[in-house]
Amino acid sequence: MHYENSLEFARAQDANDPLRSYREQFVFPQHNGTNVLYFCGNSLGLQPKTVRRALLDELDQWAVHGVEGHFRGDLPWMHYHKFLTPQTARLVGALPHEVVVMNTLTVNLHLAMVSFYRPTARRYKIIMEAGAFPSDQYAVESQVRWHGRDPERAIVEVGPRAGEDVLRTEDILQIIEKEGDETALVLFGGVNYYTGQFYDLEKIAAAAHRMGAYAGFDLAHAAGNLPLRLHDWDADFAVWCSYKYLNSGPGGPAGLFVHERHGSNADLPRFAGWWGHDEDERFLMQKGFKPMRGAEGWQLSNAQIFAFAAHKASLDIFDKAGMGNLREKSLRLTGFLEFVLREANREKNLFRIITPTSPDERGCQLSLLTDGRGRALFDYLTANGAIADWREPNVIRFAPVPLYNSFEDVWHLGERVRKF
Repeated sequence: MHYENSLEFARAQDANDPLRSYREQFVFPQHNGTNVLYFCGNSLGLQPKTVRRALLDELDQWAVHGVEGHFRGDLPWMHYHKFLTPQTARLVGALPHEVVVMNTLTVNLHLAMVSFYRPTARRYKIIMEAGAFPSDQYAVESQVRWHGRDPERAIVEVGPRAGEDVLRTEDILQIIEKEGDETALVLFGGVNYYTGQFYDLEKIAAAAHRMGAYAGFDLAHAAGNLPLRLHDWDADFAVWCSYKYLNSGPGGPAGLFVHERHGSNADLPRFAGWWGHDEDERFLMQKGFKPMRGAEGWQLSNAQIFAFAAHKASLDIFDKAGMGNLREKSLRLTGFLEFVLREANREKNLFRIITPTSPDERGCQLSLLTDGRGRALFDYLTANGAIADWREPNVIRFAPVPLYNSFEDVWHLGERVRKF
């Protein structure tokens, strides 16, 4: 696509954007009486306007019905997680019985690793990307120690080559092959939080399976950002949060995918809870856990209704917009951001973009590796109504989210950077 660094060009793109009306469905923080330039959806998405009504509806349900709200009304609480299943399955490319919304991200990661990290004397290693989000690093280290293993030996991290910023797929696959039958689990983020690199999850899963290992993915920065096909990519499990690109509010509920080949295996070890027990026998209150079929069998407790209501409001928007349409806009919007940032930096040399230039290897995030002026640039942008994300030691992350960011937003951000 040919880009022009002008306000007229940006406005023309917005005028022809078939998704432009979705912007009006979100609440923007204000700066001097106008909407901020919000490029922080990879950290916390904006609030959908429908969330307020959704929460008030559940408060009314509670007020009118009390405990009977579990069984009455349009969305009885007893089954609330099921009301999120169709949209969730479409969002991540799964069969409906392969997904469930529950808990929070790292809780789900631990629960999945209970089932899919089962080290033996020979097969005990976990392969993951170097520089994974700290929560993943802590979860993996604690799981390894729980099994009496030394993290220094059991965790194999794949890093970029010397002088490079991102991983090469060939290097990931080579390490998986090298570790061979000593590998129990290959665990990668879908999109690396720091660099914005989108990994080739299908190839990673296939390589893990060739070595007899499980393949799991943390999609915190991928769900709602990129089209996903978890079932077709043959992942064994995946987890994700909902408060970033999925706009479900701070601390919003998380998701779990378990491939159908595991979902009916009642003998697969897991931590059990009442809500994962066979729902036809749940209220018999008897001993002996019988897991529900599919991902629902990993549930522990009943739904956090207010959080689920906010999440459903957002999922309904995604379902109408369609991930294919969002991806199409994201490619153009992120490309325009890359263009205007390079134009703004042409003479300043404030930063270099470390996110892959290939659209196939990134979503809607660009990470800028800055020099000693980086923090000053970030603070300047914040003070002038442009909200981005700072990551130590020296990276500014921008996320042009196709649901609510416009081409005009991107152009104004470039102007802020140019005027620094």
